[in-house]
Amino acid sequence: MKRIYFIAAAGLAFYATNVVAETKKPTSNWTCEEFLAVDDQFQPKVIYWSSAQSKKGKPHGATVDIEGTEKVIPMVIDNCKKAPQASYWDKLKDAWKKVEDDAKALGKKL
Repeated sequence: MKRIYFIAAAGLAFYATNVVAETKKPTSNWTCEEFLAVDDQFQPKVIYWSSAQSKKGKPHGATVDIEGTEKVIPMVIDNCKKAPQASYWDKLKDAWKKVEDDAKALGKKL
């Protein structure tokens, strides 16, 4: 009986290690599917963090555009649901481009 528990524990440990290893991938390399696997309540936080980072993982700017990011969040989530195999980073960049273009059309600066 102890042998079964040991085998089950070893299998769970192997599975957990593989799941943790996958989450260490930088968000710039995520697919939309990987982004959508994040708990719904943390997805906006991932978008805030990713928006503040450049592709090299260094801070992109000293400020956080809360108003712009709040517009980007539903766009990224919806677009990723439509194309789970697409690049999360590309969907994020596309959403920011749309928000910035809309702001320019209204004469605002982000």
